[in-house]
Amino acid sequence: MNADTAAYRYAVYYAPRPDSAWWQAGSQWLGRCAARHTLLPQPEVAHVPPQALQRLTAAPRRYGWHATLKAPFALAAGVTPAQLRDALRALARELKPFDMPRLQVTRLDDFLALVPQGDHRAIDAVAAACVTQLLPLAAPLSPAELQRRRAAGLSPEEDALLLRWGYPFVLERFRFHLSLTGPLQHEAPALVHALQHAAQQHFDPLPPCRFDTLALFAEPTPGADFVLVAHEEMGA
Repeated sequence: MNADTAAYRYAVYYAPRPDSAWWQAGSQWLGRCAARHTLLPQPEVAHVPPQALQRLTAAPRRYGWHATLKAPFALAAGVTPAQLRDALRALARELKPFDMPRLQVTRLDDFLALVPQGDHRAIDAVAAACVTQLLPLAAPLSPAELQRRRAAGLSPEEDALLLRWGYPFVLERFRFHLSLTGPLQHEAPALVHALQHAAQQHFDPLPPCRFDTLALFAEPTPGADFVLVAHEEMGA
């Protein structure tokens, strides 16, 4: 989509550069490139039928290969896409790029994700800056959105974060992750094990992952696939 065209919602993500091995590997795993807006053939996974892999990656595939920094939001009244781009560019310039710790395939709650091992304070600081500094550009959550979030069963702390920042899993409740699957709670343990093993083998050969941009994604219309709009250079 055109960067100046208003979208239904926006999100600020960590996403590898589209010409990088990390972007290509992640997009291939999910079966969609959010930069080119194209579907991709997924890797063959031993003991997991292709139809099962496609089904189990459907949820993250819609959002594109990413880790959430600021969760999807509508623009506040009077805020334009250009103003959002300007604010994100200014924020990115304040942040220093860095190499991420090793990423390991981990089961979080009921899904698989790549999670950094070791010291992740630099990542947490970038996410906190995105949440707090971009808040004035985001519209408040509607009553329906609040109800939908609360239906998942939030702790009092998470509910307070939802009301303050528009999303419950931020700041002290934030955990950086690149989602690899949707829910797995109803899947056979052997299938989940096969998926986790295959995912680790898929990503292990890649070089260290660099965190040097903030990525702006957009949901053009309600329910549409998210697309990559822009990468803003950190420290530029």
